Amino acid sequence: MLDQERRELTLRGQVVGVGPQVFDLLLHLVRHHDRVVSKDDLLEAVWNGRIVSESTITSHINAVRKAIGDSGGEQRLVRTVPRKGFRFVGAIDVGGAEVGAIGETPQPGGSGIASGASSEGRETPSGPALPGKPSITVLPFQNLSGDPEQDYFADGVVEDIIAALSRIRWLFVIARNSSFAFKGRAVDVTDIGRELGVRYVLEGSVRKAGTRVRITGQLIDATSGTHLWAERFEGMLDDLFELQDRIAESVVGAIAPQLERAEIERAKRKPTESLDAYDYYLRGMAKLHSGTREAIDAALPLFHKATDLDPEFASAYGGAAWCHLWRKVNGWMTDRPREIAEGVRLARLAVEFGRDDAVALTRAGHALGHFVGDLDGGIALIDRAVLLNPNFAPAWFLGGYLRAFRGETESASEHFAHAARLSPLDPEMFRMQAGTALAHFFAGRYDCAVAWADKALGNLPSLLVAIALTAASHGLAGRTEHARQAMRQLRALDPSLRVSTLKEWLPIHRPEDLTRFAEGLRLAGLPE
Repeated sequence: MLDQERRELTLRGQVVGVGPQVFDLLLHLVRHHDRVVSKDDLLEAVWNGRIVSESTITSHINAVRKAIGDSGGEQRLVRTVPRKGFRFVGAIDVGGAEVGAIGETPQPGGSGIASGASSEGRETPSGPALPGKPSITVLPFQNLSGDPEQDYFADGVVEDIIAALSRIRWLFVIARNSSFAFKGRAVDVTDIGRELGVRYVLEGSVRKAGTRVRITGQLIDATSGTHLWAERFEGMLDDLFELQDRIAESVVGAIAPQLERAEIERAKRKPTESLDAYDYYLRGMAKLHSGTREAIDAALPLFHKATDLDPEFASAYGGAAWCHLWRKVNGWMTDRPREIAEGVRLARLAVEFGRDDAVALTRAGHALGHFVGDLDGGIALIDRAVLLNPNFAPAWFLGGYLRAFRGETESASEHFAHAARLSPLDPEMFRMQAGTALAHFFAGRYDCAVAWADKALGNLPSLLVAIALTAASHGLAGRTEHARQAMRQLRALDPSLRVSTLKEWLPIHRPEDLTRFAEGLRLAGLPE
Protein backbone atom coordinates (compact mmCIF):
# COMPACT_ATOMS: atom_id res chain seq x y z
CA MET A 1 0.00 0.00 0.00
CA LEU A 2 1.20 3.48 -0.89
CA ASP A 3 -0.33 5.95 1.56
CA GLN A 4 -0.04 9.44 0.12
CA GLU A 5 -1.06 11.29 3.27
CA ARG A 6 1.28 9.34 5.55
CA ARG A 7 3.90 9.16 2.77
CA GLU A 8 4.34 5.53 3.62
CA LEU A 9 4.87 2.42 1.49
CA THR A 10 3.88 -0.94 2.97
CA LEU A 11 4.31 -4.33 1.35
CA ARG A 12 2.50 -7.33 2.87
CA GLY A 13 1.88 -5.31 6.01
CA GLN A 14 5.53 -4.27 6.44
CA VAL A 15 6.68 -0.66 6.05
CA VAL A 16 9.29 -0.30 3.32
CA GLY A 17 11.81 2.48 3.92
CA VAL A 18 12.19 4.75 0.88
CA GLY A 19 13.57 8.24 0.40
CA PRO A 20 11.22 11.16 -0.33
CA GLN A 21 12.13 11.42 -4.01
CA VAL A 22 11.79 7.66 -4.50
CA PHE A 23 8.34 7.86 -2.90
CA ASP A 24 7.37 10.79 -5.15
CA LEU A 25 8.68 8.96 -8.20
CA LEU A 26 6.65 5.83 -7.44
CA LEU A 27 3.53 7.86 -6.70
CA HIS A 28 3.87 9.78 -9.99
CA LEU A 29 4.33 6.60 -12.02
CA VAL A 30 1.30 4.97 -10.40
CA ARG A 31 -0.90 8.03 -10.86
CA HIS A 32 -0.04 8.05 -14.57
CA HIS A 33 -0.03 4.30 -15.07
CA ASP A 34 -2.07 4.54 -18.30
CA ARG A 35 0.73 6.25 -20.23
CA VAL A 36 4.49 6.38 -20.62
CA VAL A 37 5.99 9.01 -18.30
CA SER A 38 8.87 10.84 -19.96
CA LYS A 39 12.07 11.83 -18.21
CA ASP A 40 11.03 15.42 -18.73
CA ASP A 41 7.83 14.70 -16.81
CA LEU A 42 9.81 13.15 -13.97
CA LEU A 43 12.15 16.15 -13.78
CA GLU A 44 9.10 18.42 -13.43
CA ALA A 45 7.24 16.26 -10.91
CA VAL A 46 10.01 14.88 -8.71
CA TRP A 47 12.86 17.36 -9.05
CA ASN A 48 10.77 20.52 -9.60
CA GLY A 49 12.27 21.05 -13.04
CA ARG A 50 15.88 20.94 -11.82
CA ILE A 51 18.22 19.18 -14.23
CA VAL A 52 19.73 15.99 -12.82
CA SER A 53 21.98 13.43 -14.45
CA GLU A 54 20.79 10.32 -16.26
CA SER A 55 22.47 8.22 -13.59
CA THR A 56 20.43 9.95 -10.86
CA ILE A 57 17.15 9.13 -12.62
CA THR A 58 18.30 5.55 -13.25
CA SER A 59 19.31 5.03 -9.62
CA HIS A 60 15.94 6.33 -8.40
CA ILE A 61 14.06 4.06 -10.83
CA ASN A 62 16.13 1.13 -9.56
CA ALA A 63 15.30 2.13 -5.97
CA VAL A 64 11.59 2.19 -6.84
CA ARG A 65 11.84 -1.30 -8.36
CA LYS A 66 13.70 -2.66 -5.36
CA ALA A 67 11.15 -1.17 -2.93
CA ILE A 68 8.22 -2.90 -4.68
CA GLY A 69 9.93 -6.21 -5.38
CA ASP A 70 10.77 -5.61 -9.02
CA SER A 71 14.06 -5.50 -10.91
CA GLY A 72 15.51 -3.99 -14.07
CA GLY A 73 15.76 -7.45 -15.59
CA GLU A 74 12.17 -8.54 -14.87
CA GLN A 75 10.38 -5.17 -15.19
CA ARG A 76 7.11 -6.74 -13.99
CA LEU A 77 5.89 -3.50 -12.42
CA VAL A 78 8.00 -0.62 -13.80
CA ARG A 79 8.80 -0.96 -17.47
CA THR A 80 11.46 1.04 -19.30
CA VAL A 81 10.30 2.19 -22.73
CA PRO A 82 13.49 2.88 -24.75
CA ARG A 83 13.96 6.57 -25.70
CA LYS A 84 10.50 7.38 -24.30
CA GLY A 85 10.49 6.98 -20.52
CA PHE A 86 8.90 4.66 -17.94
CA ARG A 87 5.50 3.19 -17.25
CA PHE A 88 3.97 1.51 -14.19
CA VAL A 89 2.35 -1.72 -15.45
CA GLY A 90 1.30 -3.32 -12.14
CA ALA A 91 -2.34 -3.87 -11.18
CA ILE A 92 -4.31 -0.88 -9.91
CA ASP A 93 -7.31 -1.21 -7.62
CA VAL A 94 -9.50 1.41 -5.95
CA GLY A 95 -11.22 0.64 -2.69
CA GLY A 96 -11.99 2.67 0.41
CA ALA A 97 -9.32 5.31 0.60
CA GLU A 98 -6.79 3.11 -1.12
CA VAL A 99 -5.72 2.31 -4.66
CA GLY A 100 -4.09 -1.11 -4.96
CA ALA A 101 -0.95 -1.32 -7.02
CA ILE A 102 1.76 -3.75 -6.04
CA GLY A 103 2.27 -6.56 -8.46
CA GLU A 104 -0.48 -9.18 -8.19
CA THR A 105 -4.18 -8.38 -8.33
CA PRO A 106 -4.91 -7.08 -4.82
CA GLN A 107 -7.20 -9.01 -2.51
CA PRO A 108 -9.87 -7.29 -0.41
CA GLY A 109 -8.07 -5.56 2.41
CA GLY A 110 -4.73 -6.36 0.78
CA SER A 111 -1.97 -4.15 -0.60
CA GLY A 112 -3.03 -0.77 -1.95
CA ILE A 113 -1.97 2.72 -2.82
CA ALA A 114 -3.80 5.39 -0.87
CA SER A 115 -5.22 8.13 -3.04
CA GLY A 116 -7.67 9.94 -0.79
CA ALA A 117 -10.53 8.85 -3.09
CA SER A 118 -14.03 8.33 -1.75
CA SER A 119 -15.38 4.81 -1.29
CA GLU A 120 -17.31 5.17 -4.54
CA GLY A 121 -14.37 6.74 -6.32
CA ARG A 122 -12.16 5.52 -9.09
CA GLU A 123 -8.81 6.89 -10.16
CA THR A 124 -9.17 9.85 -12.53
CA PRO A 125 -7.80 8.91 -15.94
CA SER A 126 -4.76 10.85 -17.06
CA GLY A 127 -6.26 11.71 -20.44
CA PRO A 128 -4.29 12.22 -23.66
CA ALA A 129 -0.53 12.68 -23.60
CA LEU A 130 0.87 16.19 -23.98
CA PRO A 131 1.40 17.07 -27.66
CA GLY A 132 4.84 17.75 -29.07
CA LYS A 133 4.37 21.52 -28.91
CA PRO A 134 3.10 23.89 -26.20
CA SER A 135 -0.58 23.32 -25.53
CA ILE A 136 -3.25 25.47 -23.89
CA THR A 137 -6.93 25.58 -23.07
CA VAL A 138 -8.86 28.78 -22.32
CA LEU A 139 -11.57 28.18 -19.74
CA PRO A 140 -14.85 30.13 -19.76
CA PHE A 141 -14.34 33.31 -17.77
CA GLN A 142 -16.39 33.67 -14.58
CA ASN A 143 -19.06 36.35 -14.64
CA LEU A 144 -18.68 38.16 -11.31
CA SER A 145 -21.05 40.99 -12.26
CA GLY A 146 -24.18 39.53 -10.73
CA ASP A 147 -25.72 40.22 -14.15
CA PRO A 148 -26.50 37.09 -16.20
CA GLU A 149 -26.76 39.32 -19.26
CA GLN A 150 -22.96 39.72 -19.16
CA ASP A 151 -22.44 35.98 -19.75
CA TYR A 152 -22.51 36.43 -23.51
CA PHE A 153 -19.84 39.15 -23.28
CA ALA A 154 -17.52 36.99 -21.15
CA ASP A 155 -18.07 34.04 -23.51
CA GLY A 156 -17.37 36.23 -26.52
CA VAL A 157 -14.07 37.40 -25.07
CA VAL A 158 -12.99 33.79 -24.47
CA GLU A 159 -14.02 32.73 -27.99
CA ASP A 160 -12.00 35.60 -29.44
CA ILE A 161 -8.98 34.62 -27.35
CA ILE A 162 -9.24 30.99 -28.50
CA ALA A 163 -9.50 32.07 -32.13
CA ALA A 164 -6.52 34.41 -31.80
CA LEU A 165 -4.35 31.80 -30.06
CA SER A 166 -5.26 29.29 -32.76
CA ARG A 167 -3.45 31.46 -35.30
CA ILE A 168 -0.12 30.81 -33.54
CA ARG A 169 1.30 27.84 -35.46
CA TRP A 170 3.60 26.65 -32.68
CA LEU A 171 0.71 26.43 -30.22
CA PHE A 172 -1.75 23.55 -29.75
CA VAL A 173 -5.09 25.10 -28.71
CA ILE A 174 -8.08 23.16 -27.38
CA ALA A 175 -11.24 23.92 -29.37
CA ARG A 176 -13.98 26.11 -27.95
CA ASN A 177 -16.53 23.33 -27.38
CA SER A 178 -14.12 21.26 -25.27
CA SER A 179 -13.09 24.29 -23.20
CA PHE A 180 -16.71 25.30 -22.60
CA ALA A 181 -17.55 21.81 -21.31
CA PHE A 182 -16.08 23.09 -18.01
CA LYS A 183 -18.38 26.10 -17.78
CA GLY A 184 -19.97 26.42 -14.34
CA ARG A 185 -17.92 23.54 -12.92
CA ALA A 186 -15.56 23.90 -9.97
CA VAL A 187 -12.51 21.99 -11.16
CA ASP A 188 -8.80 22.01 -10.43
CA VAL A 189 -6.62 23.28 -13.29
CA THR A 190 -4.22 20.35 -12.91
CA ASP A 191 -7.15 17.96 -13.44
CA ILE A 192 -8.22 19.95 -16.50
CA GLY A 193 -4.69 19.79 -17.86
CA ARG A 194 -4.65 16.02 -17.46
CA GLU A 195 -8.15 15.53 -18.88
CA LEU A 196 -7.53 17.66 -21.97
CA GLY A 197 -3.84 16.79 -22.39
CA VAL A 198 -2.51 20.37 -22.18
CA ARG A 199 0.36 22.00 -20.32
CA TYR A 200 -1.13 25.50 -19.89
CA VAL A 201 -4.53 26.76 -18.72
CA LEU A 202 -5.77 30.34 -19.09
CA GLU A 203 -8.61 31.29 -16.76
CA GLY A 204 -10.20 34.59 -15.82
CA SER A 205 -13.20 36.58 -14.66
CA VAL A 206 -15.41 39.47 -15.78
CA ARG A 207 -16.80 42.10 -13.42
CA LYS A 208 -19.14 44.92 -14.48
CA ALA A 209 -19.33 48.13 -12.44
CA GLY A 210 -21.57 50.84 -13.86
CA THR A 211 -20.40 51.51 -17.41
CA ARG A 212 -16.99 49.89 -16.87
CA VAL A 213 -15.92 46.30 -17.30
CA ARG A 214 -12.89 44.77 -15.61
CA ILE A 215 -11.45 41.50 -16.88
CA THR A 216 -8.70 39.58 -15.11
CA GLY A 217 -6.76 36.68 -16.55
CA GLN A 218 -4.13 34.31 -15.27
CA LEU A 219 -1.96 31.74 -17.01
CA ILE A 220 -1.16 28.54 -15.13
CA ASP A 221 1.19 25.64 -15.84
CA ALA A 222 -1.23 22.77 -15.31
CA THR A 223 1.55 20.22 -14.88
CA SER A 224 2.79 21.93 -11.72
CA GLY A 225 0.05 24.40 -10.73
CA THR A 226 2.54 27.27 -11.07
CA HIS A 227 1.12 30.72 -11.89
CA LEU A 228 3.08 32.19 -14.81
CA TRP A 229 1.26 35.44 -15.49
CA ALA A 230 -1.69 37.55 -14.31
CA GLU A 231 -3.09 40.81 -15.63
CA ARG A 232 -6.14 43.05 -15.42
CA PHE A 233 -7.84 44.83 -18.33
CA GLU A 234 -10.49 47.56 -18.15
CA GLY A 235 -12.75 49.32 -20.62
CA MET A 236 -16.03 51.15 -21.16
CA LEU A 237 -19.22 49.38 -22.15
CA ASP A 238 -20.01 51.90 -24.91
CA ASP A 239 -19.09 49.38 -27.60
CA LEU A 240 -19.02 45.85 -26.21
CA PHE A 241 -17.72 44.24 -29.39
CA GLU A 242 -14.83 46.66 -29.77
CA LEU A 243 -13.96 46.17 -26.10
CA GLN A 244 -14.22 42.41 -26.55
CA ASP A 245 -11.77 42.51 -29.48
CA ARG A 246 -9.37 44.83 -27.68
CA ILE A 247 -9.26 42.69 -24.55
CA ALA A 248 -8.73 39.51 -26.57
CA GLU A 249 -5.89 41.21 -28.45
CA SER A 250 -4.30 42.43 -25.22
CA VAL A 251 -4.55 39.05 -23.50
CA VAL A 252 -3.11 37.10 -26.42
CA GLY A 253 -0.36 39.65 -27.05
CA ALA A 254 0.62 39.53 -23.38
CA ILE A 255 0.59 35.78 -22.85
CA ALA A 256 2.32 34.71 -26.09
CA PRO A 257 5.78 35.86 -24.85
CA GLN A 258 5.02 34.30 -21.45
CA LEU A 259 4.25 30.98 -23.11
CA GLU A 260 7.42 31.21 -25.16
CA ARG A 261 9.47 32.01 -22.03
CA ALA A 262 7.94 29.08 -20.16
CA GLU A 263 8.71 26.76 -23.09
CA ILE A 264 12.27 28.08 -23.32
CA GLU A 265 12.82 27.36 -19.62
CA ARG A 266 11.38 23.88 -20.09
CA ALA A 267 13.72 23.25 -23.05
CA LYS A 268 16.71 24.51 -21.05
CA ARG A 269 16.02 21.91 -18.36
CA LYS A 270 16.01 18.99 -20.78
CA PRO A 271 19.22 16.95 -21.02
CA THR A 272 21.07 17.70 -24.25
CA GLU A 273 20.78 14.14 -25.52
CA SER A 274 16.97 14.28 -25.46
CA LEU A 275 16.48 17.58 -27.34
CA ASP A 276 14.36 17.61 -30.50
CA ALA A 277 14.11 20.21 -33.29
CA TYR A 278 11.65 22.40 -31.38
CA ASP A 279 13.83 22.38 -28.25
CA TYR A 280 16.85 23.53 -30.26
CA TYR A 281 14.71 26.25 -31.84
CA LEU A 282 13.57 27.46 -28.41
CA ARG A 283 17.13 27.56 -27.11
CA GLY A 284 18.10 29.56 -30.19
CA MET A 285 15.26 32.02 -29.59
CA ALA A 286 16.38 32.52 -25.99
CA LYS A 287 19.82 33.55 -27.27
CA LEU A 288 18.36 35.70 -30.05
CA HIS A 289 16.25 37.67 -27.58
CA SER A 290 19.30 38.83 -25.61
CA GLY A 291 20.91 40.42 -28.69
CA THR A 292 24.57 40.25 -27.61
CA ARG A 293 27.31 39.12 -29.97
CA GLU A 294 28.08 36.04 -27.91
CA ALA A 295 24.40 35.10 -27.75
CA ILE A 296 23.91 35.43 -31.51
CA ASP A 297 27.03 33.34 -32.16
CA ALA A 298 25.54 30.67 -29.91
CA ALA A 299 22.04 30.93 -31.43
CA LEU A 300 23.02 30.26 -35.04
CA PRO A 301 24.21 26.64 -34.58
CA LEU A 302 21.11 25.92 -32.47
CA PHE A 303 18.84 27.00 -35.34
CA HIS A 304 20.94 24.94 -37.75
CA LYS A 305 20.58 21.91 -35.48
CA ALA A 306 16.81 22.42 -35.53
CA THR A 307 16.72 22.46 -39.35
CA ASP A 308 19.04 19.43 -39.50
CA LEU A 309 16.47 17.51 -37.46
CA ASP A 310 13.50 19.02 -39.33
CA PRO A 311 14.51 20.22 -42.84
CA GLU A 312 11.17 22.03 -43.31
CA PHE A 313 11.25 23.96 -40.00
CA ALA A 314 10.40 27.40 -41.43
CA SER A 315 10.68 29.39 -38.18
CA ALA A 316 14.15 27.97 -37.51
CA TYR A 317 15.32 29.07 -40.97
CA GLY A 318 13.88 32.50 -40.19
CA GLY A 319 15.74 32.60 -36.87
CA ALA A 320 19.01 31.63 -38.54
CA ALA A 321 18.57 34.28 -41.26
CA TRP A 322 17.88 36.83 -38.58
CA CYS A 323 21.13 35.97 -36.77
CA HIS A 324 23.03 36.96 -39.93
CA LEU A 325 20.99 40.15 -40.15
CA TRP A 326 21.79 41.07 -36.55
CA ARG A 327 25.49 40.44 -37.23
CA LYS A 328 25.27 42.81 -40.23
CA VAL A 329 23.44 45.56 -38.34
CA ASN A 330 25.97 45.47 -35.49
CA GLY A 331 29.09 45.30 -37.66
CA TRP A 332 30.01 41.78 -36.55
CA MET A 333 30.33 40.15 -39.98
CA THR A 334 33.78 38.86 -40.89
CA ASP A 335 32.95 37.85 -44.48
CA ARG A 336 30.13 40.16 -45.54
CA PRO A 337 29.40 38.81 -49.06
CA ARG A 338 29.31 35.20 -47.89
CA GLU A 339 27.23 35.90 -44.79
CA ILE A 340 24.76 38.09 -46.65
CA ALA A 341 24.32 35.41 -49.31
CA GLU A 342 23.78 32.82 -46.58
CA GLY A 343 21.27 35.07 -44.83
CA VAL A 344 19.33 35.49 -48.08
CA ARG A 345 19.36 31.73 -48.68
CA LEU A 346 18.01 31.01 -45.20
CA ALA A 347 15.36 33.72 -45.43
CA ARG A 348 14.09 32.36 -48.73
CA LEU A 349 13.88 28.86 -47.25
CA ALA A 350 11.85 30.30 -44.38
CA VAL A 351 9.42 31.82 -46.88
CA GLU A 352 9.31 28.65 -48.98
CA PHE A 353 8.41 26.40 -46.04
CA GLY A 354 6.48 28.98 -44.04
CA ARG A 355 3.83 30.48 -46.31
CA ASP A 356 1.37 30.29 -43.43
CA ASP A 357 3.85 30.74 -40.58
CA ALA A 358 3.73 34.27 -39.12
CA VAL A 359 7.03 33.82 -37.25
CA ALA A 360 8.94 32.63 -40.31
CA LEU A 361 7.48 35.32 -42.60
CA THR A 362 8.27 38.07 -40.08
CA ARG A 363 11.93 37.22 -39.55
CA ALA A 364 12.50 36.37 -43.22
CA GLY A 365 10.73 39.49 -44.52
CA HIS A 366 12.77 41.75 -42.28
CA ALA A 367 16.01 40.00 -43.20
CA LEU A 368 15.31 40.23 -46.95
CA GLY A 369 14.43 43.91 -46.61
CA HIS A 370 17.89 44.48 -45.15
CA PHE A 371 19.94 42.08 -47.24
CA VAL A 372 18.59 42.82 -50.72
CA GLY A 373 17.05 46.24 -50.10
CA ASP A 374 13.58 45.08 -51.14
CA LEU A 375 11.63 47.04 -48.54
CA ASP A 376 8.30 46.67 -50.35
CA GLY A 377 8.73 42.90 -50.64
CA GLY A 378 9.77 42.62 -46.99
CA ILE A 379 6.80 44.72 -45.87
CA ALA A 380 4.45 42.53 -47.93
CA LEU A 381 5.75 39.38 -46.22
CA ILE A 382 5.42 40.92 -42.77
CA ASP A 383 1.95 42.27 -43.55
CA ARG A 384 0.94 38.71 -44.46
CA ALA A 385 2.32 37.62 -41.08
CA VAL A 386 0.11 40.22 -39.38
CA LEU A 387 -2.92 38.88 -41.25
CA LEU A 388 -2.05 35.35 -40.10
CA ASN A 389 -1.47 36.43 -36.48
CA PRO A 390 -2.49 40.02 -35.66
CA ASN A 391 -1.21 39.56 -32.09
CA PHE A 392 2.41 38.71 -32.97
CA ALA A 393 4.34 41.70 -31.63
CA PRO A 394 7.58 41.11 -33.66
CA ALA A 395 5.58 41.38 -36.88
CA TRP A 396 4.47 44.84 -35.82
CA PHE A 397 7.86 46.17 -34.71
CA LEU A 398 9.94 44.61 -37.49
CA GLY A 399 7.38 45.86 -39.99
CA GLY A 400 7.84 49.23 -38.29
CA TYR A 401 11.56 49.15 -39.05
CA LEU A 402 11.03 48.57 -42.77
CA ARG A 403 8.44 51.36 -42.86
CA ALA A 404 10.86 53.72 -41.10
CA PHE A 405 13.57 52.90 -43.65
CA ARG A 406 10.94 53.42 -46.36
CA GLY A 407 10.31 56.94 -45.01
CA GLU A 408 6.83 56.19 -43.61
CA THR A 409 7.69 57.61 -40.19
CA GLU A 410 4.19 58.07 -38.76
CA SER A 411 3.05 54.60 -39.79
CA ALA A 412 6.29 53.18 -38.37
CA SER A 413 5.74 54.94 -35.02
CA GLU A 414 2.21 53.50 -34.86
CA HIS A 415 3.59 50.00 -35.51
CA PHE A 416 6.16 50.31 -32.72
CA ALA A 417 3.55 51.64 -30.26
CA HIS A 418 1.15 48.82 -31.13
CA ALA A 419 3.88 46.21 -30.64
CA ALA A 420 4.71 47.64 -27.21
CA ARG A 421 1.04 47.60 -26.23
CA LEU A 422 0.66 44.00 -27.41
CA SER A 423 3.73 42.84 -25.51
CA PRO A 424 4.64 45.28 -22.71
CA LEU A 425 7.13 42.86 -21.12
CA ASP A 426 8.69 41.67 -24.36
CA PRO A 427 12.32 40.47 -24.15
CA GLU A 428 12.94 42.35 -27.41
CA MET A 429 11.64 45.68 -26.11
CA PHE A 430 15.01 47.31 -26.87
CA ARG A 431 14.35 46.71 -30.57
CA MET A 432 11.00 48.53 -30.34
CA GLN A 433 12.65 51.42 -28.51
CA ALA A 434 15.47 51.72 -31.07
CA GLY A 435 12.93 51.55 -33.90
CA THR A 436 10.88 54.33 -32.34
CA ALA A 437 14.08 56.41 -32.12
CA LEU A 438 14.71 55.74 -35.83
CA ALA A 439 11.21 56.92 -36.80
CA HIS A 440 11.57 60.10 -34.72
CA PHE A 441 14.98 60.80 -36.25
CA PHE A 442 13.75 60.57 -39.85
CA ALA A 443 10.79 62.78 -38.84
CA GLY A 444 13.25 65.43 -37.60
CA ARG A 445 12.37 65.02 -33.90
CA TYR A 446 15.91 64.74 -32.56
CA ASP A 447 15.20 65.12 -28.85
CA CYS A 448 12.61 62.34 -29.04
CA ALA A 449 15.07 60.20 -30.98
CA VAL A 450 17.70 60.62 -28.25
CA ALA A 451 15.19 59.82 -25.49
CA TRP A 452 14.08 56.58 -27.16
CA ALA A 453 17.64 55.59 -28.10
CA ASP A 454 18.65 56.04 -24.45
CA LYS A 455 15.87 53.66 -23.41
CA ALA A 456 17.10 51.06 -25.88
CA LEU A 457 20.70 51.44 -24.72
CA GLY A 458 19.56 51.01 -21.14
CA ASN A 459 18.43 47.52 -22.14
CA LEU A 460 21.28 46.73 -24.55
CA PRO A 461 24.30 49.07 -24.26
CA SER A 462 26.00 47.61 -27.36
CA LEU A 463 23.10 48.40 -29.74
CA LEU A 464 24.94 50.07 -32.63
CA VAL A 465 21.89 51.63 -34.33
CA ALA A 466 20.79 53.31 -31.09
CA ILE A 467 24.28 54.74 -30.50
CA ALA A 468 24.46 56.02 -34.09
CA LEU A 469 21.06 57.69 -33.74
CA THR A 470 22.18 59.32 -30.50
CA ALA A 471 25.35 60.66 -32.13
CA ALA A 472 23.54 61.93 -35.25
CA SER A 473 20.69 63.50 -33.25
CA HIS A 474 23.05 65.36 -30.94
CA GLY A 475 25.10 66.43 -33.95
CA LEU A 476 22.13 67.90 -35.83
CA ALA A 477 20.81 69.53 -32.63
CA GLY A 478 24.15 71.32 -32.13
CA ARG A 479 25.17 69.41 -29.00
CA THR A 480 28.71 68.78 -30.18
CA GLU A 481 30.20 67.30 -27.01
CA HIS A 482 27.34 64.83 -26.53
CA ALA A 483 27.61 63.92 -30.22
CA ARG A 484 31.34 63.22 -30.00
CA GLN A 485 30.92 61.19 -26.82
CA ALA A 486 28.41 58.96 -28.58
CA MET A 487 30.71 58.76 -31.60
CA ARG A 488 33.54 57.44 -29.43
CA GLN A 489 31.23 54.61 -28.33
CA LEU A 490 30.24 53.97 -31.94
CA ARG A 491 33.84 53.82 -33.21
CA ALA A 492 34.81 51.50 -30.35
CA LEU A 493 32.08 49.04 -31.32
CA ASP A 494 32.57 49.28 -35.10
CA PRO A 495 35.81 51.00 -36.18
CA SER A 496 35.10 50.21 -39.85
CA LEU A 497 31.92 52.31 -40.16
CA ARG A 498 32.21 55.30 -42.51
CA VAL A 499 29.86 57.94 -43.90
CA SER A 500 30.41 56.44 -47.34
CA THR A 501 29.26 52.97 -46.21
CA LEU A 502 26.00 54.00 -44.50
CA LYS A 503 23.93 52.85 -47.49
CA GLU A 504 25.48 49.38 -47.22
CA TRP A 505 24.82 49.32 -43.48
CA LEU A 506 21.12 50.23 -43.39
CA PRO A 507 18.55 50.07 -46.23
CA ILE A 508 17.55 53.77 -46.06
CA HIS A 509 15.26 54.36 -49.04
CA ARG A 510 14.76 58.15 -49.28
CA PRO A 511 17.85 60.16 -50.33
CA GLU A 512 16.90 62.98 -47.92
CA ASP A 513 16.86 60.54 -44.98
CA LEU A 514 20.28 59.16 -45.91
CA THR A 515 21.62 62.71 -46.29
CA ARG A 516 20.19 63.70 -42.90
CA PHE A 517 21.75 60.64 -41.19
CA ALA A 518 25.13 61.13 -42.90
CA GLU A 519 25.25 64.82 -41.96
CA GLY A 520 24.45 64.11 -38.31
CA LEU A 521 27.15 61.44 -38.06
CA ARG A 522 29.62 63.64 -39.94
CA LEU A 523 29.02 66.44 -37.41
CA ALA A 524 29.59 63.93 -34.61
CA GLY A 525 32.97 63.00 -36.08
CA LEU A 526 32.42 59.92 -38.29
CA PRO A 527 35.12 59.74 -40.99
CA GLU A 528 34.12 59.92 -44.64
